[in-house]
Parts: sequence; C-alpha cells; structure tokens
Amino acid sequence: MNKTVPIPLVTLNQWFIFIIVLLSLSTGLYNLLLLPFITGIIGLLFKKNPIILIGSQFLRKHKSSYPQEEIAQLQFNQTIAVTCLGISLIGFNFGIPTLGFIFAIMVGLAALVANLGFCVGCFIRFQWQQYQFKRQQNNG
Repeated sequence: MNKTVPIPLVTLNQWFIFIIVLLSLSTGLYNLLLLPFITGIIGLLFKKNPIILIGSQFLRKHKSSYPQEEIAQLQFNQTIAVTCLGISLIGFNFGIPTLGFIFAIMVGLAALVANLGFCVGCFIRFQWQQYQFKRQQNNG
C-alpha cells in the first residue's frame, strides 16, 4: 500500500474544508459542516478520503511525480479536523453556538494556514513525537 499522497490532493482537501467552513459560517447553514466531517470520517475509517479520490482523477501527471505527504501525517491532521468539526456540530445542534463557532473557525483557519504554507497539525505531531522521544530517552 502506498504510504504517501500527492500534496496537490492534500491541498484540494484543505481548500474543500476551508470553503465549506466559510460557507457554513457565512450562511448560517451549520450542518454543511457535515460534508467535511463525513468525508473525513470515511477517510479515517477506510483510508480513502472521497475528496482525494475525486481529485486524483484530475491529476495530469502520475501521482508519484508530485511532491508527497505521508499518509500518517494526513491521518493525524484529519483526526484533529474531524474531532473539531464534530465538536462544532455538537455546539451548533445543541444550542451552544459559541462552541460551534470556536471549533469551526479553528478548523477553517488551520486549513487556510496550511494552504498558505504552515501546517498546524504537522507542528503538533512533530512536538508530540519530540515529547515521546525525550520521555523514552529519560525512561530508558
């Protein structure tokens, strides 16, 4: 099984998340957040993100000719996004709109910032791995 995914497909997924969050918050149609939530859940459960699968049909070159991102990193980032979107949906659907806005905005901003060049999830994962390594060194 391939352990990487072309970065243009990751970028497509991030734009999808950002645009849906923006549309949802600007129109008040908060259940639009179900779109990235469900596609994210599918990606996590089946290791096949529908947005990435659709986008891969439009790549002009072979997938391996594009810069790649580790699937493990993508899964980590997707876990954070799905968790935050889930909390946001709970907030909007259970009368806690502030919670909904906070978590939707966090996901939208993270997706936008990632497309501008800084991956928040990558930073969090790197820090977590550093912490685990240092802890292992101290215990071993």
